[in-house]
Amino acid sequence: MSRLKDKFSAQAVLQALAAPALALLAAFALSSAVIMATGKDPFHAFYVMVDFGFKSDSQVWIINKAIPYYLSAAAVAIGFRMNLFNIGVDGQYRVAAFFAAVVGGALALPGVLQIPVIIITAMAVGALWAGIAGVLKTTRGVSEVITTIMLNSIAGSLIGYFLSENKLGVKDGNLFHTPTIPDSGRFFLLPTTPDPIYGTVIIAAVIGLAYWFVLGRTRFGFDLRAVGRSESAAAASGVSVRRMVVTSMLLSGAVAGLVGMPTLLNKSFSYGTDFPTGVGFTGIAIALLGRNHPIGMALAALLWGFLERTGIQLEFEGYEQEIVGVMQGVIVLCVVIAYEIVRRVVLRRQQSAVGAELSAQNTPSTESTQAEKAGTTA
Repeated sequence: MSRLKDKFSAQAVLQALAAPALALLAAFALSSAVIMATGKDPFHAFYVMVDFGFKSDSQVWIINKAIPYYLSAAAVAIGFRMNLFNIGVDGQYRVAAFFAAVVGGALALPGVLQIPVIIITAMAVGALWAGIAGVLKTTRGVSEVITTIMLNSIAGSLIGYFLSENKLGVKDGNLFHTPTIPDSGRFFLLPTTPDPIYGTVIIAAVIGLAYWFVLGRTRFGFDLRAVGRSESAAAASGVSVRRMVVTSMLLSGAVAGLVGMPTLLNKSFSYGTDFPTGVGFTGIAIALLGRNHPIGMALAALLWGFLERTGIQLEFEGYEQEIVGVMQGVIVLCVVIAYEIVRRVVLRRQQSAVGAELSAQNTPSTESTQAEKAGTTA
């Protein structure tokens, strides 16, 4: 059995290393083919991306861009670990950021109170918005995919209704935004050069640690993953499936509420019609790319920011602006396919190893067979 365990551990390491390597090679080859199809030199494109992406100002830009991407991916990954597809992170973070901006703009508290109030408001609103889908799934059997998509649309309409001059909005030229959050409600910046890094990177780090600990080191995380693997088996062991579904959606929505905080507390200080959208859908791709692992999603978020940053420079070099989008899609597909291929190969090897071990245990050795024959003869 010890030899069998050693084989399984070696195969696990093989899967962890082979899948990313295979995905990167495939993504590099396919991206090169796409660039060549446009009549451009792919190697020059990669050189431009690496050269521009590793400049100091680009590195700061990439990190700041990766913060909301990582938070969005963590929110999606909580649902994925439960076998739930929370496609409504985009609506959840937008409506959460809007009401958090309204509360932050209406209060004038000391910073030690103002910032926590804004963050707690965002998390509460995000959890409430996602909880609607969880309740509908457990009470009416409505798919969370349908409800979260519909709630995305409702969130946009709700924000559009309140973000007007005679309601909660303030007109500034052609744009509408909420009242500006005072200085006491603004998150600190890390003093880096040439530009500062958003202090909300600490929030992302805390969420990553909490995600790793709660889902991987607690009974709650075990129950959540058990329900995701088999609802019937989890229910037979005493786990309340309905409670876990609602709880996971509430947690996912609470983390989704934090997605807008880097922009709100470190950059815009208000919610306006120009507030970034689509981050929730990007989080789905990053969660898939990072395999729902906190470190994997962090690397995927940085990679996504790197591609967006260097894509700007590629346009100045005469490359098509859609190239970066194609690269992002190719990378996600290659990662998903590569992990599935490696998983199947490793599974077959494990099954063969188990079969060989059981066959060896059931087959009598040569010495014991000879002893039995000698005893029979005697």
